[in-house]
This record gives sequence, structure tokens and C-alpha cells, in this order.
Amino acid sequence: MTRILAIALTLPGAAIAESFQRPIPQPQTEMAEFWFLVASVALILSLVAVQVLVKLR
Repeated sequence: MTRILAIALTLPGAAIAESFQRPIPQPQTEMAEFWFLVASVALILSLVAVQVLVKLR
């Protein structure tokens, strides 16, 4: 009986909950773009290295 009473008391709190606020994305910084460029070049160089190693085998 006490469980039913506890559930009944907590349900109104869920009904008046605040609506979801979508997060606002932050603009991309120049530093983030620089590191993305570095990572992209590193990925391409590693793919080329793997291709060379596979070709030599």
C-alpha cells in the first residue's frame, strides 16, 4: 500500500517537468579546424604507408 502511495506522490512531479531544451552547437574554432587538417593528413599518410607495405609484400 505504501508503494502505491509513493508512486502516486511522485507522478505529479513528472507531469510538471520542464520541457527539453535542445543544446545550441558552438561554432568551430580555427584551432579545431587546424587539428582536423593535421589529423586528416596523418590519416592519408598512414593509408599510403599501409598501401606501400602491402604492395612490397
